[in-house]
Amino acid sequence: MRRLLKQHFGFHSFLPYQEDIIADILQKKDVIAVLPTGAGKSLCYQLPALELPGVTLVVSPLISLMKDQVNSLEGKNIPAAYLNSSLGVKETRQIKEDVLSGKVKLLYVAPERLVKDGFLDFLLDCGISLIAIDEAHCISEWGHDFRPEYRKLGMLREKFPGVPIVALTATATRKVRDDIKMQLKFKEGMYGEHRASFNRENLNYIIRPKDNAYYYIQAYVEDHPNHSGIIYCHSRKSVERMAEDLVMDGIEAAPYHAGLPQKERTENQEKFQKGKLRIIVATIAFGMGIDKPNVRFVIHYDIPKNLEGYYQETGRAGRDGLPSDCILFFGYGDKMKHEFFIRQSKNEQRATIAQYQLDRMVEFCTSGECRRKTLLAYFGEAYPNENCGMCDICNY
Repeated sequence: MRRLLKQHFGFHSFLPYQEDIIADILQKKDVIAVLPTGAGKSLCYQLPALELPGVTLVVSPLISLMKDQVNSLEGKNIPAAYLNSSLGVKETRQIKEDVLSGKVKLLYVAPERLVKDGFLDFLLDCGISLIAIDEAHCISEWGHDFRPEYRKLGMLREKFPGVPIVALTATATRKVRDDIKMQLKFKEGMYGEHRASFNRENLNYIIRPKDNAYYYIQAYVEDHPNHSGIIYCHSRKSVERMAEDLVMDGIEAAPYHAGLPQKERTENQEKFQKGKLRIIVATIAFGMGIDKPNVRFVIHYDIPKNLEGYYQETGRAGRDGLPSDCILFFGYGDKMKHEFFIRQSKNEQRATIAQYQLDRMVEFCTSGECRRKTLLAYFGEAYPNENCGMCDICNY
């Protein structure tokens, strides 16, 4: 594994947990891995895929994420492909032929593709030797980004009974982890569970009242002229307004949301990743799989719906280990907006879960206790120190 690590990825050693996860996979154990953003989750299945016979199937929720991963693997001389709705009939047929003839080691698919008629039969002919489920919190109704198609992934266990399944996520409470294991039919004592600490020591958590928020953001950005960052807004409209206002004030910024043309989205994302654009203003559609280690700040202009989403989004700051700011503006108006949408839900259980998650988010914002302590407690982790020195409460 170390030889392959150096040969294909250029690394001399593993990051924490990677080696143990890979060892479990090679022993044909199922695995659940909860590792923070930037901890190298993808490598945990990409590397064993090179050693295992046949094809590694990767279930991934976003087309943009699949494209990024496949491009990255091809750049490392690892044969990979994806099947999703962005491909035409001819391209799809060619990729299927390549997979069946053994030319592809990793095949990325969306969960919606798996439930299409005949697709599982195609996979049965592919020689699948490992199944990796990325963003596995989507399986659980208690997960912050639940998707009904992910709920059906238990059928992979029935179709591929001897194939190890590795479920990976950056954020999962105990409830979510237990739900993932149950849905994927993990057998007691027959799987590996690997959880890193949720504590990101270099992140400075700051909550501010949502009064004159734009002027605070403008001043903050001007005070940190060499820093790049992400500003999250709840709606597409507020994303565009924020980006326009920053540009009018002479600050280099661009929008990113699902309603923009694909070409513009891709250009803005690439400019930001390459350091040619200082600030990206985005909905939560932006960020999955973003590999930019020197993001110095993440600002939430609106309150997120839950702590899992907040944790995942703030985790895009300071991946290089250097101090970075996570600033959130809290106002009760945003809480009421979220509650309005929760009341529109026709699924009573989903509404109850969403309200519970929002209440915990509000508690985090309004509590007088160390932000780090509150955040870690939500994920079932105790913070041992009285003062973290890296939040607005401890630095008051």
